[in-house]
Amino acid sequence: MHPKALLDESASLIEKVFRFDHPADAVVARHFRENKSLGPRERATLSDTVYAVLRERLRLEWLARSGSGSKWRRLAILGFPGDRDFLKSALTEAEKAWLDACAKVSDADLMAPHRHNLPEWLAQALREQVGGEFDALVASLNQPASLDLRVNTLKAKREPVLAQLRAAGLQAEPTPHSPLGIRLQGKPSLAKVPAFVSGEVEVQDEGSQLLALLLDAKRGEMVVDFCAGAGGKTLAIGAAMRNSGRLYAFDTSAHRLDAIKPRLARSGLSNVHPVAIAHERDERIKRLAGKIDRVLVDAPCSGLGTLRRSPDLKWRQTPETVATQAGLQQRILASAARLVKPGGRLVYATCSLLRQENEAVAEAFTRDQADFEVLPALELLGSAQAGLPDTLVSGEGGRFLRLWPHRHATDGFFAAIWRKRS
Repeated sequence: MHPKALLDESASLIEKVFRFDHPADAVVARHFRENKSLGPRERATLSDTVYAVLRERLRLEWLARSGSGSKWRRLAILGFPGDRDFLKSALTEAEKAWLDACAKVSDADLMAPHRHNLPEWLAQALREQVGGEFDALVASLNQPASLDLRVNTLKAKREPVLAQLRAAGLQAEPTPHSPLGIRLQGKPSLAKVPAFVSGEVEVQDEGSQLLALLLDAKRGEMVVDFCAGAGGKTLAIGAAMRNSGRLYAFDTSAHRLDAIKPRLARSGLSNVHPVAIAHERDERIKRLAGKIDRVLVDAPCSGLGTLRRSPDLKWRQTPETVATQAGLQQRILASAARLVKPGGRLVYATCSLLRQENEAVAEAFTRDQADFEVLPALELLGSAQAGLPDTLVSGEGGRFLRLWPHRHATDGFFAAIWRKRS
């Protein structure tokens, strides 16, 4: 595609995404479906441009004010990746001069919002939590996430898989915390990688892998993944159960559950039972009350721990949506707790960075549910042979799992664990 046409296409796609009616990845995917003539390189350029603008929206909008022409074109120019000469071949002389002037602007010339690129309510909340680490956290959130894999222990062990991936030309290293994780450099396609095709590995962020370790599901147990989504943690739990017992994958979206099926086929698991439910009080849940050994509640949340992957979330979420989510999380956790039998384990988790969705929900549950006792995450991570477990926790006695992108190179995750008293 000619550089000018590619720049125009980028501007059009940015305008669509910035309506914020739908998640950015869904808007981009739909645009590609509607424009099948776009080749792989063009799609990569369009996607990279959109996500660069989403990550640095406030800085780029400030710089764009000094230019002329369509706002969306100016943002596309500022976010356009790669070769400057290729880009400049699509620009007027005035635009080239403006772009060169923008390149000379340093951080010292910018106001704080233009440096951190967060809505002020979110910047304030994160500053209150991490203090002097705020700049490091912001820098990490504005970087693309790595690609992490989990080794499927039903089919393989980590060291042989690492050797296989390296032999295939991939840069692969063991993750520092999850004993089952592998981290890849760049964005390699896995579609033809034998270890992926055969189900020996599955894509899963290292932080998400730790949630399955905290649940510690055993052979022959009855287990529920209460908000299963597309099934990444379900697959990890099923492998831990050695494909025995019964594992229910509950979700209110049948469409999301459908995404589990091809992954199940690769994994070799036969103990997983996807179940679409209407809500957290569904009759099918009531029938299992008091019968389940272990329940994982990876609750719907703001997703603000995943900004490396989904930077649009910081512009789509508000204090009001977060408050709504926190109320829903409390109701879902209380409902899921009814499933746990005496002596059973309950894990509550989110991929949020905010205390309102994390510690506040967990502390309210502990206060209101006298028949549940807290299990410290530090002890459980040590038992699961997680690397450097003391660096992964917060709260008195290492009570909570608390992962931060700038500290752990994972998505932001939180987890609290309880045992139901016998």
